[in-house]
Amino acid sequence: MAKAQRTYICQSCGAVSSKWAGKCEACNEWNCVAEEVAASSSTPPKGLGSGPRSRGRALPLVGLKGEDSSKIPRQVSGIAEFDRVTGGGLVPGSALLIGGDPGIGKSTLLLQAMCALALRGSRCLYVSGEEAVDQVRLRADRLGLSHAPVEIASATSVRDIVATMEDASSPVGVVVVDSIQTMYVDTVESAPGTVTQVRTCAQEIIRIAKKRSITVLFVGHVTKDGQIAGPRVLEHMVDTVLYFEGDRSHQFRILRAVKNRFGPTDEIGVFEMASEGLVQVENPSALFLAQRQADVPGSAVLCGLEGTRPVLVEVQALVAPSPLGTPRRAVIGWDSNRLAMVLAVLESRCGVEFSGCDVFLNIAGGIRINEPAADLAVAAALVSAVNGAPIPHDTVLFGEIGLGGEIRPVPQPAVRMKEAGKLGFGAAVIPAAQKKDGKPVPGGGMKVTEIKILQDLVDMYSGFKGGVRAVS
Repeated sequence: MAKAQRTYICQSCGAVSSKWAGKCEACNEWNCVAEEVAASSSTPPKGLGSGPRSRGRALPLVGLKGEDSSKIPRQVSGIAEFDRVTGGGLVPGSALLIGGDPGIGKSTLLLQAMCALALRGSRCLYVSGEEAVDQVRLRADRLGLSHAPVEIASATSVRDIVATMEDASSPVGVVVVDSIQTMYVDTVESAPGTVTQVRTCAQEIIRIAKKRSITVLFVGHVTKDGQIAGPRVLEHMVDTVLYFEGDRSHQFRILRAVKNRFGPTDEIGVFEMASEGLVQVENPSALFLAQRQADVPGSAVLCGLEGTRPVLVEVQALVAPSPLGTPRRAVIGWDSNRLAMVLAVLESRCGVEFSGCDVFLNIAGGIRINEPAADLAVAAALVSAVNGAPIPHDTVLFGEIGLGGEIRPVPQPAVRMKEAGKLGFGAAVIPAAQKKDGKPVPGGGMKVTEIKILQDLVDMYSGFKGGVRAVS
C-alpha cells in the first residue's frame, strides 16, 4: 500500500528539506517553506518492469545526420516582431515560456498570435485557467478577432488538457496554457502553483507535446523581483523563455528572448499598446527618438544592439545640487551598479565631481538596455548635464568604459553606424581601438570621431557648443 511521504519545499527556489523551517537555508527567504505530500510505493511504476532490479530496454541510437537534412519547418504567424523574437517562427514540438508583470499584455499578445496562426491553417487551442470562455471571447471581440477559428476552453486539469492534445481525430498545431501556475495534476497532493505542481504539470504537457510535435506556449506569473514564479527548473525544461517588458505608463512593450534553442538570444520585438491591441513597431528607433528635443544638456543618443537588431535610444541625465547628506542616484532602464561605476571613473580619472549632486538617469521610451556599449553614451550625457553643454543633435555614441578610463571596443560597429545613418545622423563617437579586419570601421558617410580614453570625451563636451571635433 502506498505510504504518504511528507516533504517541505521552498516555493521560491525549490529546495527540499525533511522538516519545516521559517527561513529557507538555500535562498534565505522567509515564510516560503510549504509542506507537500506525495504518494510513494515500493511497486515500480508501470512500464519499468516487474521488480526493482528489472533492466531497462536499450535505446535506438542514430547518427547526427539524418536522411532528411532539410530545416525544420516553422509555423510563421505573420506578426513580424513576434516571429523575430522566436527565431523566425514556432518550431513544432517546442515549448515556450512567456513571463511578465500583471496586465502588461501577455494574454493579449498570445491571443493575437493564435488568431494569426489559425487564419494560416494551424489548429490552435487556447486553454485558460484564469478566465472563463466568455471572458476570452470578450477580449477577442474587442480586438476584432472573433472571426478567427481559434478553439478555446477554460480548464485547470492537466489530465483533460493532455487527453485533448492526444485526440487523433484532428491533430493540434499550437496550444496556449494560460497560466501554468493555475494547472494541477490530481496525483499530486499539493495546491496549484506550488513547486511540485508547476514542475509536474509542465513535464506532462511538454512530454506529450514532444511526442505529438505540438507547439506549447506557457504563460508564467512573475514574482515581485520580476522573475518567473515557481521552480527555476521550469526555465530549463522549456526551449524558449520570453519576457514581456515595459512600463504600463508607456505605450511601448518589449518582448525579449532570454533563452532560445532555435534562434538568437536577447532578440527583442517592439509593440505599441493601442485600442485594437498590440501593434508591432517596424522602426522602433524612430519611435524612441520621436520626442527628443534639440540643444538640451544631458541628452545623448546611444546606438545599441539588441540581439541582431540595432536600436537607437535617447539617454537622459540630470545632475542637480543635493541638500541631502547622501545624494540620490535614480536609474530607469539601466543597471544602477553600472551607473555607479561610470560615476566613479569620471570622478577618479577625469576629475568630474558628482559627490554633492543628485544624479538621475533615464532611458527614454520605457526600454531597458543591458549591454556595456551604453557606457560611453551615459558618460557623455552625465558630462553634458554637469557642464550645461548640449551634445550635437546629430551625434551617436557607443563604447565600453574600463576602470582605468580606457574606451573599449564593442561588437558590430558597422551595423550600428549603418542604422544611425539611415535615421539622418551625421557623426559618431566610437572607441579608437574599434577595428574590422585590421582596418578602421567604415563610417558610411558619417563623421567618425575615435577616442582612446574617457578624458577625451570630457574635453570634447566641457562647455562645447559647436560641432564634433576630431581627437588626435
